[in-house]
This record gives sequence, structure tokens and C-alpha cells, in this order.
Amino acid sequence: MYKFISKCEQDTINFASKFASTLTGNDIIVLSGDLGAGKTKFVQGILKYFNLENEISSPTFTIVNEYNSTNTNIYHFDVYRLEDVDEFYAIGGEEYFSKGICIIEWGEIIENILPKDYYKISINKSLDDENIREIIIEPKGNKEIKL
Repeated sequence: MYKFISKCEQDTINFASKFASTLTGNDIIVLSGDLGAGKTKFVQGILKYFNLENEISSPTFTIVNEYNSTNTNIYHFDVYRLEDVDEFYAIGGEEYFSKGICIIEWGEIIENILPKDYYKISINKSLDDENIREIIIEPKGNKEIKL
């Protein structure tokens, strides 16, 4: 497990960009946290590393946004609105796992169907300061943290 304290949105973006430098072709990232915790800012940081930061949009209504960089494909899911795992299967969600990096906001909804190797990232707001976030990375399966 790895913990990082972010003091502002830019800290979150920079940390996520550093984390992105350790990712490989088919990594899966599950992002958990309350509304407004900074999940989308974290995704922005990952996209920044791949020179795609200007293309980010929330996939809340489309379920998945696809980003293509010169060296990898990135699939950004927001599964908050899904009723259950069956809806994820219905959109062919599991097929993306072998196509590129998958970032799944609210991924705990589908955690039981994920491959065994992935990163779970929890972003928690501070009760004392609205700008501070605790970011916890937990590697699952054979994943390792290389920061």
C-alpha cells in the first residue's frame, strides 16, 4: 500500500501523472471516493502523462470515454449509473480489459468481475481542510507499486 497526501488539485494531477509513468499496456485502475473527492482530477493527471489532458471529459452518461495516444489506448469508465454487473457485461465492458489501460471510476460496483491484477486507488477528502486529499494505492493480485 502507498499513501500520498495531496494539498490541492494540482498535487493530485501531478501525482497521478507520476503514477501513470509506471503503467503498462493493460493495467486496470479502480478509483473510489465520494463525489467531489478528485477521481476525475486523478484521471486528468494520468491523461497528462500521455499528452491527452486537454481531451478529458467525464463519462458519466456515456459510461466509457476512449483516448488514444501514440503508445497506448486509455479507456475511462464511470460505472456509477450502472444497476449491476450485468449492465457492464451488456456494454462489452470486460472486452476493454485487454485493449489498453482501463480507469474505472466507482469501480467497486464491478470489482468482483475484474481480473485479479489491478490497482485500487481510494481518494478521501480531509474533514479538516477541503483542499486536502489522502490518496491510497493498493495493488491487487501480482501488481506492484513502482513509485
